[in-house]
Amino acid sequence: MRVALFATCLTDTFFPSTARAVVRLLERLGCSVEFPLGQTCCGQMHFNTGYREHAKPLARKYTDVFRDYDHVVAPSGSCAGMVREIHPTLGESPPRTFELAEFLVDVLGVTDVGAWFPHRVTYHPTCHSLRMLGVGDKPLALLRAVKALDLVELPDASHCCGFGGTFAVKNAETSTAMLADKMTSVLSTGAEVLCAGDNSCLMHIGGGLSRLRAGVRPVHLAEILASTEEDPWRATP
Repeated sequence: MRVALFATCLTDTFFPSTARAVVRLLERLGCSVEFPLGQTCCGQMHFNTGYREHAKPLARKYTDVFRDYDHVVAPSGSCAGMVREIHPTLGESPPRTFELAEFLVDVLGVTDVGAWFPHRVTYHPTCHSLRMLGVGDKPLALLRAVKALDLVELPDASHCCGFGGTFAVKNAETSTAMLADKMTSVLSTGAEVLCAGDNSCLMHIGGGLSRLRAGVRPVHLAEILASTEEDPWRATP
């Protein structure tokens, strides 16, 4: 199976360890993974800010770059949702694009990926993965199968963390209030690690937690699933 990694702007720029984790994980599961160097932004920021015409050439570029692959996998429900749900409204027929968890469960048909992660973890379902893609409990099924992982339910899990891309900039006070509620929920679990499928939300919540010196690490789902006893996840300073 020939799979392309769509790293997304945020991950490629700020969290490359997530992209590397996706490659390790998928190759361990028998996929041939490629990273097309011609990939750019999916156009979500432009579209959501009202610049529909500016998003069109980016959607066209996405189709051109990824059209020859069997599947495209993105470590982001937000960007995968943009491609699947919005690109067709911009005149494109996008390649088969999946958020990581749904690709693992729905396409590869696995929940136990052979991961090992000896930490107490709580999971935040991001808005686009939950509401736009309908990923549901697939990430939780994957986490429950991870050896040595202690999964703790997050109170009010479906509530938005307040990021929303440019929403956090345009509506900073509202965003901050939403973030405070989410951090309260996270801290109530006693988790060492906050997991999510989008680095944008992890950046937002993780930033707030770091300012509180809460000691909770934000870790992308891909990095947990890529962790094994032979090659374990290690926290960065």
